Amino acid sequence: MDPIATAAYGMFQASKRFEASALRTAQMGDPEAQVDLVAETVEQIGAKTAFSANAAVVRTADEMNKALLDILA
Repeated sequence: MDPIATAAYGMFQASKRFEASALRTAQMGDPEAQVDLVAETVEQIGAKTAFSANAAVVRTADEMNKALLDILA
């Protein structure tokens, strides 16, 4: 299992969650749209946190790969 690929997919999914929530938030001006601003804010914060966590996994995996290559060199 490749941690970088898994984290990249997690970043992609978090980005999609954030974008969907942002689109719903943008519809607040429509009188027929029923948008819960609090729920959308929580969703955006959660998506941002998930993206950051997955980015940290990518950075850590990269550092571990570099350390392994240094050991083997």
